[in-house]
Amino acid sequence: MSDLEAPLRPKRKKVWVDYFVQFRWILVIFVVLPISCTLYFLTYLGDVKSAMKSYKKRQQEHDENVKKVVKRLKDRNPSKDGLVCTARKPWIAVGMRNVDYKRARHFEVDLSEFRNILDIDKERMIAKVEPLVNMGQISRATVPLNVAPAVVAELDDLTVGGLINGYGIEGSSHIYGLFSDTVVAYEIVLADGQVVRATKDNEYKDLFYAIPWSQGTLGLLVSAEIKLIPIKEYMKVTYKPVVGNLRELGQAYADSFAPRDGDQDNPEKVPDFVEGMIYTATEGVFMTGRYASKEEAKKKGNVINNVCWWFKPWFYQHAAKALKKGEFTEYIPTREYYHRHTRSLYWEGKLILPFGDQFWFRFLLGWLMPPKVSLLKATQGEAIRNYYHEMHVIQDMLVPLYKVGDGLEWVHREMEVYPIWLCPHRLYKLPYKTMVYPEPGFEHHRRQGDTHYAQMFTDIGVYYSPGPVLRGEVFDGSEAVRKMEQWLIENHSYQPQYAVSELNEKNFWRMFDGELYEKCRRRYKAVGTFMSVYYKSKKGRKTEKEVQEAEQAHLEPAYADVDQPMD
Repeated sequence: MSDLEAPLRPKRKKVWVDYFVQFRWILVIFVVLPISCTLYFLTYLGDVKSAMKSYKKRQQEHDENVKKVVKRLKDRNPSKDGLVCTARKPWIAVGMRNVDYKRARHFEVDLSEFRNILDIDKERMIAKVEPLVNMGQISRATVPLNVAPAVVAELDDLTVGGLINGYGIEGSSHIYGLFSDTVVAYEIVLADGQVVRATKDNEYKDLFYAIPWSQGTLGLLVSAEIKLIPIKEYMKVTYKPVVGNLRELGQAYADSFAPRDGDQDNPEKVPDFVEGMIYTATEGVFMTGRYASKEEAKKKGNVINNVCWWFKPWFYQHAAKALKKGEFTEYIPTREYYHRHTRSLYWEGKLILPFGDQFWFRFLLGWLMPPKVSLLKATQGEAIRNYYHEMHVIQDMLVPLYKVGDGLEWVHREMEVYPIWLCPHRLYKLPYKTMVYPEPGFEHHRRQGDTHYAQMFTDIGVYYSPGPVLRGEVFDGSEAVRKMEQWLIENHSYQPQYAVSELNEKNFWRMFDGELYEKCRRRYKAVGTFMSVYYKSKKGRKTEKEVQEAEQAHLEPAYADVDQPMD
């Protein structure tokens, strides 16, 4: 048997949950989609209302809301009240991780009013936004001005706060890094109610570098200043099909945006956007995009494709046409390109609505898409949630670019999930060693895609039901995730914390570096006020006693055993 050949697995006996999941589309069509559409519309009206207010009025309301947060924190009695968390319901978060930490006794702070764009400064090229501003909202406001954040994550509902405190990647991340790398200042309410502005060169610079990936466990983010870049009206997208084994596909993907001569900062050689989709173990399509003016796009002979119209084919299926017709180029309106995967939730929409990609459905009901992820989570019970954790994979693997071939082969062998999403991002060498960091000494190797100041990583996005599940075979989702996490640790790679994790505490701190994080936890009095990032990410229910005991033991952090062998 070859290394890539999947092992034979016994057939799995179906249970009632299988049938519920199979026919869940009935609930989605008649309940989730209508409510989602209504919520999207109401949210849009709220955004319009906010945009009509003057900068002075928005800032005044922001300051008043910050004062409410400060008062709420100062009213907390540490000896009687639980740990601090936001009042947002657990199912509202877009991520698939269990947010069971809110089932422990906690002290809620309401941040629901922080969803406004406070200012767009075209002179400074800075947007000041509150944490619940989402990607659809910010692109709607900036793109008509021919500016946009340097990194605009693909799904509309992803929020600024989630992308900063968690994980934010997009097709331009090979140039600008993750979303958090484009932030120039954070406004944070600390555990004691103090409001600080953290930048990379002021007295709170350690906090500035510790915030990303911290999951809101160092303080409450109430605004952020984000770098903007000039853009054009269209994206010129080239679709290039490649056929070969997984290592050859990985190399072709690297070649699509990383010059072999190492000239990674040359805009003539490096596209503005990069994305790859692996459809099978032997076929992939790699897309590169460059900003283009309206005049260029509308020249005779050029093809303009409004990919976000409700009746259009889903983007991943449209890109797959290159496998049959060969390489082709088209022009997509920039904002539609930013959100190209929103309607179909990448390809998860195919599982939620098996016929959702059919022309008749797109034409009749496509305007209702997508279902809100939060509502999908709200309408699933404990049994359904556990089913998805075992029979479904929604994971991202952040691996060094030169190990993409290894990662693809591992996914095929252990999970057999297709399509696979590929998206590169720079991981910068920073003044502090943050939770995620490049391989030590990477700059001396100068591998493809690397520079002296950043190592190129790639997100291997694994979203779908594994092959064994689709064939009705036995599949242990928890064990597959454990193996994946061990592989990531052994290969200096990372797992975004939005995903379901099987890591114990010691291995969590083998994957992530906790030194700066723990120093900031102590310096800014987060210990005893906010739950630690491990316990916030940990799978399963957390009791107050468990969390409090973990907080008491913070002086002996698990990462101190980093050199010990894995359990």
